[in-house]
Amino acid sequence: MDTKRICLWSGPRNVSTALMYAFAQRSDTQVIDEPLYAHYLQTKYGTEARDSTHPGATEVMASMSTDSEQVINEVILGRCEKPVLFMKQMAHHLIDIDLRFLARTLNVFLIRDPREMLPSLMKVIGTPTLADTGFKTQHDLLMALRDAGQSPPVLDARLLLEDPASVLTQLCERLGLRFEDSMLSWETGGNPADGVWARYWYQNVHRSTGFAPYRPKSEPFPVELEAVLAECSPYYKVLRQEAICPT
Repeated sequence: MDTKRICLWSGPRNVSTALMYAFAQRSDTQVIDEPLYAHYLQTKYGTEARDSTHPGATEVMASMSTDSEQVINEVILGRCEKPVLFMKQMAHHLIDIDLRFLARTLNVFLIRDPREMLPSLMKVIGTPTLADTGFKTQHDLLMALRDAGQSPPVLDARLLLEDPASVLTQLCERLGLRFEDSMLSWETGGNPADGVWARYWYQNVHRSTGFAPYRPKSEPFPVELEAVLAECSPYYKVLRQEAICPT
């Protein structure tokens, strides 16, 4: 059986877990949560990545392979029992990785306005850098995939939340899938596919039963994030121009 392999290349705090839950409700789909996370931690921080670098780093590295080649061959391109394999991936996890496998996957990008994303990320890891946000990696990867002849869909978190049914219907069409109404809701309490890091990052989505309505941030933007916001914004603007809009 030929499996349709979908890699969602997201930034952090981008409703990517909710999108994974949506695909998990499909009758034809298996989902995998951030298979390259342990590789990223080891590559960036060393074999003894501490929990102070990323919450739950010790648990993450003990729970999955840190060898990117093994993950690519056995997980991303490995055996799948269902026709569709949806993999939630973080763009910033792509450190020192042979990207040739992307020729065998359908690639999707998920972005969020950095003015809304950065304060949320700061609450978990402290003051983030441009690399932590994944914006430059997403931009560069989109350009590279286009040069290779692909046309990856781009989703913007706000537009997705404003009209999940419309955006997901268009996304499924781009991916050659049939939209299923089941994608719009799920039970509270998490999903069996959640990584061990879920308790540090997924509190809100675990309380949800579907995509929450979009609500703009009301808090003032932190002054200490202005510099990284200026770095992120040009990449976000380019990506945002490609985003699927509700119809």
